Amino acid sequence: MRSLTLTAPAKINLLLHIAGDRPDGFHELVMVMQSIDLADTVTVKERQEPGISLRCDRPNVPTDNSNLVWKAADLMQRRFPDVAKKRSGITIDLVKRIPMGAGLAGGSADCAAVLVGIDLLWELGLTKLELQTLAAELGSDISFCVAGGTALCTGRGEIIDPLPGLDNLYAVLAKYKDLPVPTPWAYKTYRAEFGSTYPETTTELDRRTEQLRTGSMMNAIVQGDGAAIGKGLHNDLEKVVLPHYPKIQNLRNEFSKTNSLGVMMSGSGSTVFALAQSLAQAEIIEANIRSAIPDSDLEFWITKFCHSGVKLVNSITE
Repeated sequence: MRSLTLTAPAKINLLLHIAGDRPDGFHELVMVMQSIDLADTVTVKERQEPGISLRCDRPNVPTDNSNLVWKAADLMQRRFPDVAKKRSGITIDLVKRIPMGAGLAGGSADCAAVLVGIDLLWELGLTKLELQTLAAELGSDISFCVAGGTALCTGRGEIIDPLPGLDNLYAVLAKYKDLPVPTPWAYKTYRAEFGSTYPETTTELDRRTEQLRTGSMMNAIVQGDGAAIGKGLHNDLEKVVLPHYPKIQNLRNEFSKTNSLGVMMSGSGSTVFALAQSLAQAEIIEANIRSAIPDSDLEFWITKFCHSGVKLVNSITE
């Protein structure tokens, strides 16, 4: 029986533009996503009993078929039934470090790790594109999490165009432990408040999307210019999340007073981050926020940008 252990890195958004409505009812997005070294650990094991068993070190994480991780294993079993019958069941052990409801794609990263892990466990030989296509069936951020790094993500977020990797920047993350932001609520509220500004035709939507794809952030990333990246940070969802969540707004305000390269909320929140050029600068930023907001419910992480998504770290045959 084989056992594979993989790391599943979180992501932050450097850009999140909402271009308008898609014909399928989703939003057309233009995003730049960046992997960071804050990661969960996912272990995928063969077992003699049929079915899927999911275990997690966090008691508040569901371990049934409502979990994306379980759905990823189920998708692989249904898509490759002949292999699944020969290999019998799958046990998945999940060790969480990425906070939930944080806008860091923790669930998506874990889901991507299961897809990669089962591909390796069953020796399917799937390409990165094939894995990302499977990932897109399960959720919008999962395709990015398969390969990670730095990427322009469009469509619903599932169309991935890799960008030059960034490894010289740090991010200081802060999130209130008991303050999640529901992603569906954020997008629904944005549509309700700003839907009147959406392009009315497909041609207009395509034009707006292309304009957003070619903004100054792309050049800053190509040049590896941390200062320009910090100045170019943008997240449309801040327009609806910050007014509804004063604690997140205040956290962002305090971050903005520090000597960082730039500050933004990641995804739909509730994580706020500041970019730093060095570990020393990141540590000073964290200390300043801890002093300004002495709240035991506020958690911090200092992370570094990384070049890749899911990684295999261990393989054991018992």
